[in-house]
Amino acid sequence: MIQTETVKQKKRKKKKRWGIHLFPIPALFIYGLFIVYPLVAAITYSFYDWKGIQKQAFVGLENYKNLFTLEPFSGMFWNAFGHNVLYFVVQMVVQNGLAFFLAFIIFQKIRGAELLKMAYFLPRLLSVIVVGFLWKLILNPNFGALNVILSKLGLESWKKAWLGDPDTALMTIILVNCWFGLGFAILIFLAGFQSIPKELIEAARLDGAKGLTMLRRIMMPLMIPSIMIMTVLTFIQSFEAFELVYAMQGSQGEPYRSTDTLAVYFYRLAFGGATGDSTAIGLGSALAVVLFLFICVFTALFLNYMKKKEVEM
Repeated sequence: MIQTETVKQKKRKKKKRWGIHLFPIPALFIYGLFIVYPLVAAITYSFYDWKGIQKQAFVGLENYKNLFTLEPFSGMFWNAFGHNVLYFVVQMVVQNGLAFFLAFIIFQKIRGAELLKMAYFLPRLLSVIVVGFLWKLILNPNFGALNVILSKLGLESWKKAWLGDPDTALMTIILVNCWFGLGFAILIFLAGFQSIPKELIEAARLDGAKGLTMLRRIMMPLMIPSIMIMTVLTFIQSFEAFELVYAMQGSQGEPYRSTDTLAVYFYRLAFGGATGDSTAIGLGSALAVVLFLFICVFTALFLNYMKKKEVEM
């Protein structure tokens, strides 16, 4: 009788184990349908010639070769790539630099810290498309709030067609993106500051460390994980920049391709008929694969480098 009950219990436990393994299946199905399948499809499409939306002959690496060597594709690729690099550099300096400084100030438990956290994060609650539309209105050269304020301050010479001038259009979009992402970066850095052991901070204060000395000598080394996370997230977001650029300037990278990014260029190649060439889908897929590999390789190398530096420190 006891043996029978033991066998039944073992069977129940075995069924429970199998039942637990079934729970991830819906998530895996959704992941496979919307992540794995499009990735595999893009890799496959990049090896074929296309006529409209009809797959033609297998061309191997021809699309990749054309992407880097055939004009106007290669010119537009390197132009967009340069814009993505600028996107990343400015976001790291302006957005993450300012976020780190503000997170440090909030960490000091100044009066109104909770209100500041909420105020900085509020823009993040808006849709990127809404943000792009609102800022496009603010930056309108005729009735936009920015130029109106400059006029009232007597700064007429500063008034510009911010999104219509090739010299200012891309930087304007990047700064809008920094404003949008500032709150999220502050929360990441603030979480990093709050994870530092209080005993260590108190011991450093007793030794006379305070202010910037405390930040540079004690906190900065312990903030490496948070800095690493924000660097990776900023890099990925910068090289996938699409929604804000599309919302503010459309798919043509206007004016004169000065706001083109790799993601916008991909959209134009695959769906927008950039040149009317029959291999547009093949070239777009090749660009998507190149972008994916570039992000993966850079991220892996950076994380490996930072782990080694963390061990050394």
